[in-house]
Amino acid sequence: MRLDRWFKLHFPGLGFGQLQKLLRSGQIRVDGGRVKADTRLKPGQAVRLPPQVTGLQSGVRTGPLTANTIRDKHDLEVLEAMTLHEDGKVVVFNKPAGLAVQGGSGLNRHVDRMLEAMRNKKGEKPRLVHRLDRDTSGVLVVAKTRGAAAALTREFRGRNTEKTYWAVVRGVPKPRQGRISNWLAKVRNEEGDDIMRVVRHGTPDADHAVSEYQVVEASGSALCWLELKPVTGRTHQLRVHCQSLGHPILGDPKYFDIENWQLPGGIQKKLHLHARRIRIAHPDGGMLDVTAPLPPHMVQTWNLLGFDPDSELDSV
Repeated sequence: MRLDRWFKLHFPGLGFGQLQKLLRSGQIRVDGGRVKADTRLKPGQAVRLPPQVTGLQSGVRTGPLTANTIRDKHDLEVLEAMTLHEDGKVVVFNKPAGLAVQGGSGLNRHVDRMLEAMRNKKGEKPRLVHRLDRDTSGVLVVAKTRGAAAALTREFRGRNTEKTYWAVVRGVPKPRQGRISNWLAKVRNEEGDDIMRVVRHGTPDADHAVSEYQVVEASGSALCWLELKPVTGRTHQLRVHCQSLGHPILGDPKYFDIENWQLPGGIQKKLHLHARRIRIAHPDGGMLDVTAPLPPHMVQTWNLLGFDPDSELDSV
């Protein structure tokens, strides 16, 4: 970001003429050197500001401001916009589709990195206690303290949480309500990507996976809205389970395997899987019950197909 734009973002009360005067007189420096208004800041650089400038912005942290501060402030604003619930122990986000939860090959932006912006006065960074696939939107629970992380992790591992997902799939399953129980293992496909496959019991490194499903509403025989509840928490579990039913989730780049089938006009080619709701014991007692609104591409699909989100099944 250009230095003058950085000042406009963080110190809107500082006029451009004042900024030029401070730069010419050397009162504003980057890494100790003189700079111009069109100088571009780089991560890790320190911006030295005179007292009359720092006084224009309330809440400026002490010490030199760095280009990392810009990133952290932006990350904090994004996280705040994603927040569905927050208290002293837990924060729950509505993660957008396309944002990874943790880092991976070629990923510089992900929720775990963004949580650096939420470190408390003790320097504690909020902790992830479960994951969502990068292309899956919806409820993501994060612990704000070490004790809360331990308590929430026990709930997830003990399968004491109730997670409800919404999906749009090709076709309508028969029966319209059921339970899927099989074994999943990671395999390498023809393109060289790791994917999950249904395998026989006893296959090395296979894990038992159980999900429940129910049709909420159908659009003829072509598409339907499924409510899914994973009993276990395996990688890509719901996506593979829908595929194993013969009704893969719309927009799934890994598991939609129906050939020569085109998305209806107006439906975006994005994964139609959303973590709609979670019920989990709060570390301080009682139940935490949070619902996440649909992402924009799924709102568009609901409107196109005439689905009414208020007609959802009772998930309690």
